[in-house]
Amino acid sequence: MNRLKMMRRCFLALIALSGLLVPASRLFGAEYFMYVGTYTNQGSQGSQGIYVWRFDAAAGKLTPLGLAAKSANPSFLAAHPNGHVLYAVNEVSHFEKMARSGSVSAFAIDPATGMLRLLNQQPSMGDGPCHLALDHQGKCLIVANYNNGSVASYPVSADGLLNQSVAYFQPKGSGKIPQRQDGPHAHCIAVSPDDRFALVADLGLDEVMMYRLNAAAAHMEVSDPRFVKVAPGSGPRHLAFHPNGRFVYLINEMGSSIITFAYDPQAGTLQELQTVSTLPKDYKGQNDTAEIQVHPSGKFVYGSNRGHDSIAVFAVDPKAGTLKLVENVATQGKTPRGFGIDPTGAYLIAANQQSNNIVVFRIDQTSGRLKPTGQVLEALTPVAVTFVPAK
Repeated sequence: MNRLKMMRRCFLALIALSGLLVPASRLFGAEYFMYVGTYTNQGSQGSQGIYVWRFDAAAGKLTPLGLAAKSANPSFLAAHPNGHVLYAVNEVSHFEKMARSGSVSAFAIDPATGMLRLLNQQPSMGDGPCHLALDHQGKCLIVANYNNGSVASYPVSADGLLNQSVAYFQPKGSGKIPQRQDGPHAHCIAVSPDDRFALVADLGLDEVMMYRLNAAAAHMEVSDPRFVKVAPGSGPRHLAFHPNGRFVYLINEMGSSIITFAYDPQAGTLQELQTVSTLPKDYKGQNDTAEIQVHPSGKFVYGSNRGHDSIAVFAVDPKAGTLKLVENVATQGKTPRGFGIDPTGAYLIAANQQSNNIVVFRIDQTSGRLKPTGQVLEALTPVAVTFVPAK
């Protein structure tokens, strides 16, 4: 390719990334593997583990590739920054016969087929692991155990293998609602953009806990202040950083709400700015929220409602970071526990756990609104969506 053509392609890519034209993937035909984590504890007719699709970002088309790896209850997934390794929690507990406690698994990704090969497993150091996160260099992995609320960190080898845990924390306490908050229930980890802090949402304690992080050593220590409290009975579930690193968004499972925090990157502290509902004003039924994600552009925030069975779409104030509800869009299924926004920001893929289907929506780049593309995929108990670039 001559220099003039190269300059033209770079120029068009910059325009596309700025949002003035279509996403860059539509110019250059990016492809990804889309991995879906599932629940497998429903007998021989249920799911067997992690499934994979090939995603054509230019056309928004998903092609099924099949079972990528057998795995017990891989209910949350995270990819190594290098795109060569996929990690999964195995959300099992000592109450289940399949295992005495939970674990976390590392899989090598076949760059040609998307299939997964188990590298190794480590115990999750707790019961019912439900979430994991890596630092941005891929040197440290942190897991949250829902049932007993513990958090553990692991060094990650250069080849993606998980080493033994080097840090472990077991909070104590309870929340306002005994049926749901009888003890700590760690539900999510969010690592700060500079890898200096890890934030943990705890549903049982109505807290976001702050830990100082040395990612290179996978070492964690309790920060000061140790946590920020939210309204009693809120049930914090998932966290997401804004791309600019100045704001953090917390979705509350029991309160069906999202809290906007201002984030201080030097101290690793949060200051509450706003709380908004994820539901229409006239909705009176039962609801539990689940996933929250910020659009790559930073202009929109999305949250899933289980009960109302919708995705709540919010516009972000570019200066204040606060949210304004744009719409609630039905997910065309039951219980959207997880969803994923593809890396180009063009599509949102909703995983409906109890209706066994995955639905693809196109994202309006100006308003953030969602429009179904007509693609509805069959999948058994889908609960997590993660993208990895296809080679």
